[in-house]
Amino acid sequence: MNLKTTIGGETFQFKDLKDLFAKANEEKSGDRLAGVAAETVQERIAAKAVLSDITLADIRNNPLIEADQDEVSFIIENDLNEPIYEQMKNWSVAELREYMLDNKTGDRELKRISQGLTSEMIAAATKLMSNLDLVHAASKIEILSTCNITIGQRGTLASRLQPNHPTDNVEGMIASLKEGLSYGIGDAVVGINPVDDSVESVKRLLEASHEFIEEWKIPTQNCVLAHVTTQMKAIEKGAPADMIFQSIAGTEKANRSFGISAPLLQEAADLAKKFGTSAGPERLYFETGQGSELSAEAHYGIDQMTLEARNYGFARHYNPYIVNTVVGFIGPEYLYNSKQVIRAGLEDHFMGKMHGLPMGVDICYTNHIRADQNDIEDLGVLLTAAGVNFIIATPMGDDCMLNYQSMSYHDIATLRQTLGKSPSPEFAAWLEKMGIWENGRLSERAGDPTIFSR
Repeated sequence: MNLKTTIGGETFQFKDLKDLFAKANEEKSGDRLAGVAAETVQERIAAKAVLSDITLADIRNNPLIEADQDEVSFIIENDLNEPIYEQMKNWSVAELREYMLDNKTGDRELKRISQGLTSEMIAAATKLMSNLDLVHAASKIEILSTCNITIGQRGTLASRLQPNHPTDNVEGMIASLKEGLSYGIGDAVVGINPVDDSVESVKRLLEASHEFIEEWKIPTQNCVLAHVTTQMKAIEKGAPADMIFQSIAGTEKANRSFGISAPLLQEAADLAKKFGTSAGPERLYFETGQGSELSAEAHYGIDQMTLEARNYGFARHYNPYIVNTVVGFIGPEYLYNSKQVIRAGLEDHFMGKMHGLPMGVDICYTNHIRADQNDIEDLGVLLTAAGVNFIIATPMGDDCMLNYQSMSYHDIATLRQTLGKSPSPEFAAWLEKMGIWENGRLSERAGDPTIFSR
């Protein structure tokens, strides 16, 4: 395996595959903080040149973390489709990239080959892609998933309604829920981030959201994004949960810092199947984001984009209903400015789709990052063009509980109208019945939460 090249009379030697992967990554403040980033543009170009000639077999035969040392590595390796891998193992990373982008390679073929690719192989190809490459390749892939309803159909843009409240007040949450629904938001999930992670609070929010969904016969799913163990206890006490949520990471050590393990997630999946209130078959919701492993001091010298890819290899083992990356939420230590946020959002979406995941994005930023509303609107347009399954929306784009800026109800409506997207079919039919949606766009009545007053 060659790890050296000479460009312009200067020789660049990389220590190992881990070093090569990190130096071939686009500029990220998190990689620089971890001490793994390329020192110069020339070194980054050299790393990309060397990486392009590395074979898929080289990547598999030189694991960044051994499978017997890390359960995420073990799952990724164990889930690999051997016959499909054997057909591609001698491809270079450059050849894989070209195959993904080839006009002859469509949705079905990309989903087929994904079964024979490890997360690191997908990450490697992603490092060689431009932003437009990531949009184009992801737009080919249609991933459908079903909980109470099915989302992900080509030509649709679903949304997560996030009616958070700073004190978990049920009336306040319902008021926000009504407003979001009146703008056509909420087909992916009504997902509430609780302030109080107690079983009683989670149960109360699940009951209130479920009761409202049942009363108005809304074709959607509810979820309260507490820790997985809290949700499980609430369900065991009779709470009506359509799915179970958990944040995940790309290494076993980082997952341990979240208080989770592979067996625990399987236990949650089994519980949701036995006692959950959705039709299924998909009943899990995972959230990710570049930089979490570095935050947990569990990155092992691996760049944050490759670790994010490993998130998706871990996630696909459980066949989730939805997955989303929260891009720009952690802060400038990991993604410093709008350029890095936009790049990470496109990388994450493409890598998730290439893992066969129903991929969404929380397009957001914190107030201390060098980005603004225009930047995340730009990313919203790019991701909608790329065929993102869903986007998270908050009232006026400002989450009053988590204190960060995201996409608003109005933004989702504008993206749908501008780019010719619609809500998921079952939800769109319900919106039409309620008089909120007509002729492929929001009606004059949209935005009026008194629609939900008896």
